[in-house]
Amino acid sequence: QVQLVESGGGLVQAGGSLRLSCAASGRTLSNYVMGWFRQAPGKEREFVEAITWSGDRIYYADSVKGRFTISRDNAKNTVYLQMNSLKPEDTAVYYCAADSQPLHDRPRREIDYWGQGTQVTVSS
Repeated sequence: QVQLVESGGGLVQAGGSLRLSCAASGRTLSNYVMGWFRQAPGKEREFVEAITWSGDRIYYADSVKGRFTISRDNAKNTVYLQMNSLKPEDTAVYYCAADSQPLHDRPRREIDYWGQGTQVTVSS
């Protein structure tokens, strides 16, 4: 059984930075795409950014282009999301996800693994 555990969320002022981490346990997620989604109150869960196992492909939402950077350390079975220039509209619960298929266009209900989520709040 694979578990994804996020950390690093919190409260930050607009323009600030946060770094989220997601550690996978249970087994090594070889050849899995790992990434991040977010869900604000009253809104659907939306794709943020994802990275392939080798790191040769990165997918991201236009809303975070140039501000968020995803990376992964396969030796640690961990994926990171560096978030810079944060805006109040980035406020949401951020979820880590993993799947053998690309995440950005995969139906949410078909994604193999989800973390429990970590709250990110950006104050204006």
